[in-house]
Amino acid sequence: MISKAEENQLNIVRDITQQTISEIYPKYYPSGAVDYFKAHHSDSNILADIRKGIVFLLKADGDYVGTVTISENEINRLFVRPEFQHQGYGRRLLDFAEEEISKNYSEIVINASLPARKIYQKRGYHETEYNQIITDSKDVLCYDVMKKKF
Repeated sequence: MISKAEENQLNIVRDITQQTISEIYPKYYPSGAVDYFKAHHSDSNILADIRKGIVFLLKADGDYVGTVTISENEINRLFVRPEFQHQGYGRRLLDFAEEEISKNYSEIVINASLPARKIYQKRGYHETEYNQIITDSKDVLCYDVMKKKF
């Protein structure tokens, strides 16, 4: 079941996001980039999105397993807890986000981290831009802007 996140569920969205970044991203990024991602997905940023009504949670068998944020035609903060990955939950969240966006837009935009890039390619997304951010620790964070047209 996918539902809109409420303010009192900030800790759930934060925990899913931070746990996934902490456990998955170190396999792809240096520590300074991981810290950048964690700071970017801060409580204040998540709460602001929850208040806008654009954050969703996926609950399965009594557990909150994933989250996605949909801002106009952009998919943000799509995370599935590591222990629930490879069970189709990410696909369900992406299907949901694409369906919601397709109601009002003909194109989806996503900033794809290295761990998610192949997933989006398989779904028909194409790289349109490559970006690098130099973190405070001088580590490099790389990501692609990807788009998909309906």
